[in-house]
Amino acid sequence: MPRPTIVIPDDYPAVMGPSAAYRSLTGRADVSYHDNLPVSAEMLLDRVRDAEYVINIRSSVSFTAEVLAACPRLKALSLWGTGTDHVDLAAAARLGVTVTNTPAVSAIAMAEHALALMLSVAREIPRIDAKTKKGAWPRGFVTQLHGKTLGVIGLGAIGLQTARIARGIGMNVIAWTMHPDGKPLDEIGIRPVELDKLYRESDVVSLHLRQSSDTTGFIGKREFELMKPSAIFINTARGPIVDEAALIDVLRSKSIRGAGLDVYDTEPLPENHPLSALPNVVMTPHSGGVTPEALEAGLQLAVDNVFEAIAGNAPHRVA
Repeated sequence: MPRPTIVIPDDYPAVMGPSAAYRSLTGRADVSYHDNLPVSAEMLLDRVRDAEYVINIRSSVSFTAEVLAACPRLKALSLWGTGTDHVDLAAAARLGVTVTNTPAVSAIAMAEHALALMLSVAREIPRIDAKTKKGAWPRGFVTQLHGKTLGVIGLGAIGLQTARIARGIGMNVIAWTMHPDGKPLDEIGIRPVELDKLYRESDVVSLHLRQSSDTTGFIGKREFELMKPSAIFINTARGPIVDEAALIDVLRSKSIRGAGLDVYDTEPLPENHPLSALPNVVMTPHSGGVTPEALEAGLQLAVDNVFEAIAGNAPHRVA
């Protein structure tokens, strides 16, 4: 059987190229590798137009219906990561392109990051750290999470792992999910509730939905108004799931306590973005799942998914 040719159009900053997964890939296939981002659809098409198999690294590179239609030989698109919002899944299905992703490999890393954001906001660690380094000795009460209620929205692998960790530090966990069937809620100690009840009762609301046409703008002004004035909001999912203008308004007015954010409407975050000036926000650059362990596992799964698709299997198919 001839070696397949696989295109990687977008490895910048490079994560696939230096990895063990890439070495395993080059041992099994011929690879057309690019370590700079295609800055336009035309540049992307120059790289993938004749490809049968593509491994996509960066979610900023969009596989629109037009791009997919211009790739008549494309059989499989393997995404590194869980999110699929940068791919027109309906067009892929219509054109017979198998799309796979790498679910669950970063669940532990992302759940740890969600907890880190909760603790950073609750204990005001960035503010206190900055003042202490300048020679001050700041005092004042911070928030203890033990005994507080965490509301988890979305119980995929990351949401479930976040709930487990929160239970481990003594939080009460309530949750809402679009797909409740088969979730081991009793065994983890999670109480399912209606969504409005979750907003009203939670001391911390942590968002773990996948972005889709059903979830874009899912949390907005109405939902924030249901939250406690002392509530902390955490988003490690996707920026557009939240009405960013509404979030900025409630943070400015201190209608909620604060927010911990790893994702935004526009990424990278534009210079002088309004969120950057708010003292009750802790921000990270969409980096929650980037640990060496999660990185290597996800890249290897992205490679394995291509060969599963070549063999006629696609256990992580998303379209």
